[in-house]
Amino acid sequence: MDQHYNPRTVEEVFRDYKGRRAGIIRALTTDAEDFFQQCDPEKENLCLYGFPNESWEVNLPAEEVPPELPEPALGINFARDGMQEKDWLSMVAVHSDAWLLSVAFYFGARFGFDKNDRKRLFGMINELPTTFEVFSGKSKTKTPSSTNHSNNKSKSSSKTKSSEPKVKQPKPPPQVKEENPAPAEEGPAEEEGGGGASEGELGETLCGSCGESYGPDEFWICCDICEKWFHGKCVKITAAKAEHMKQYKCPSCAGGGGGGGGGGGGVGSSSKRARLS
Repeated sequence: MDQHYNPRTVEEVFRDYKGRRAGIIRALTTDAEDFFQQCDPEKENLCLYGFPNESWEVNLPAEEVPPELPEPALGINFARDGMQEKDWLSMVAVHSDAWLLSVAFYFGARFGFDKNDRKRLFGMINELPTTFEVFSGKSKTKTPSSTNHSNNKSKSSSKTKSSEPKVKQPKPPPQVKEENPAPAEEGPAEEEGGGGASEGELGETLCGSCGESYGPDEFWICCDICEKWFHGKCVKITAAKAEHMKQYKCPSCAGGGGGGGGGGGGVGSSSKRARLS
């Protein structure tokens, strides 16, 4: 395979990554003696290149600026005699891992990979041990279990995130069951009874203003019109101010006429007034 081959799909970029990675691993392990000799500190700045055909080369950096591809770490030969050989090879392995990722994502940027493509590419790369892990012997213990566990956890978490808000969405109406406006002091009492459930629901709720999720110790308020929840700070409503409102309208529902806190008329749902852990 030609060293100037330009992969255009996720699968092609991954094959390119694997080939270059295999070449570098060979240089640092089976060909380590030859690689060590080629990195003469008396020579100019040298780089270790891995190619898609699983070969490697120690050479000067590209003369063109900017280079056609990202360049590996420059001057690896200068540190050769100032370190233990194993430590020096480990350093080269770490720099090589960074270079391999930069080349893969350079292709991704050049050929317009979207968010899903980049995520898929990194997932495929992350299934392989790094060159440093292979060189240091750490690849056998960590890679399969930790990666699969994190992937499963991430999939499970993404399912929860996508489904929770939809389950929560119909929940506010049952809370609006007080037909007679309750006195202000009854609001906190009712919240104490159902606080646990409401806080659980809010855990996956997104603020209608900033789009961020509910967090501990944050004051939230629900619009009595559209029934969306908002951070108090996003709509400029404090917990103290909310206690004195009969009805709250968010800026969107209030339109140009009413401002953030709506006045009378409508349902006074103190149970939805606010949530503060």
